[in-house]
Amino acid sequence: MDFQELIESVKKGDANTVATLVQQGLDENVDPQSILDDGLLKAMNEIGVKFKNNEVFVPEVLIAARALNAGTAVLKENKVGDNSNSAGKVIIATVSGDLHDIGKNLVKMMMESVGFEVIDLGVDVTADKIVEAVKSSNADIVALSALLTTTMAYQRTVVEALKEAGVRDKVKVMIGGAPTTQAFCDDIGADGYTADAPSAADKARELLA
Repeated sequence: MDFQELIESVKKGDANTVATLVQQGLDENVDPQSILDDGLLKAMNEIGVKFKNNEVFVPEVLIAARALNAGTAVLKENKVGDNSNSAGKVIIATVSGDLHDIGKNLVKMMMESVGFEVIDLGVDVTADKIVEAVKSSNADIVALSALLTTTMAYQRTVVEALKEAGVRDKVKVMIGGAPTTQAFCDDIGADGYTADAPSAADKARELLA
């Protein structure tokens, strides 16, 4: 199969072509993992680099992520990368007081594309609700988004609540959002920080490796 054509189709956001090419690859007995790694994810990594360099912006990343999802959906239909082979379970939420969801949705798409099962709690989510979700789901990671300097402090509140509930050592905590930094991540006792969505999926895999 033509991996370059697949990569370019993802980057252009051409979901129909991506789905067709993935199916063709499977019909030709191309290794599904290779389709994922050398085609779909490679394309998203390239988009991620361009995003970091301000060569593309959120709308382009979103349409590429949707095209990527069209490809991973075909793989899942063929029982490739289904949840029996899940990379892990992630609870994702925008913290209390914050209604922004584009970044969170992007991270969710990226994590799902690499095989994570993602439980999306939505926006404006309280620490209690996150603790409850951790207890009921046996999640491996809690990913917290905050886009405002006024709400990023609530990420610390969530970390403290997980400690108080006795479940902090059961999950890795990742944080992200425009005002957050590695220094803030270290300060609040979270496990991982990334500046953008493509890196978040890599970091999640790294934390569970």
